[in-house]
Amino acid sequence: MIQTTLAPHAISATPGDQALSIIQSAFEQDPPVRWLYPDDADYLRYFPDFAAALGAPAFAEGTLTLNTAAAALWVRPGSEPDEAALGALVERSIPAHRQADVFAVIEEMGAHHPEEPHWYLPVFGTRPEMQGRGHGTALLRPVLEVCDRTGVLAYLEATTERNRALYARHGFEATAEIRIVDCPPLTAMVRKPPVKGALP
Repeated sequence: MIQTTLAPHAISATPGDQALSIIQSAFEQDPPVRWLYPDDADYLRYFPDFAAALGAPAFAEGTLTLNTAAAALWVRPGSEPDEAALGALVERSIPAHRQADVFAVIEEMGAHHPEEPHWYLPVFGTRPEMQGRGHGTALLRPVLEVCDRTGVLAYLEATTERNRALYARHGFEATAEIRIVDCPPLTAMVRKPPVKGALP
């Protein structure tokens, strides 16, 4: 079970509610997400459900990590996003003439996952006014320590130059650029655990 830390002012909310509130704030200006939901009302209405479907196992399996400013939906090896919920949401929330493009992006994201067992971080964000203060790093570190201890890869898709730089500082390396139709690019990034017995 990954530990969660609730904000003091949000004791009445569930960790899942808190996480999705933070994620909604964090992704408000994210280029690929706003390509997905360019209309503000659609973004507010549908993006939390989109994030919840991508990171569904985090809620069910206790791999959601949370603090007062940041939230991460980790998917453990062997688990997967809720593809049925994701597909139904796209059909419900995206205009018909754009659905093929959205499904193409989602399919391409899936195609870049490592074949080996890996921890996947589909959704990770910090409230904009709290960025740059180490809140996100505090959520990355515990799971990356598990990866190092167990010799397992970690994988994610970075959506901006700023978060690519953050992930690179934590050992992630870019493996591909995902460019489909007119969606802003995503960068597939993999973090390999240290080789046991290697010199530091």
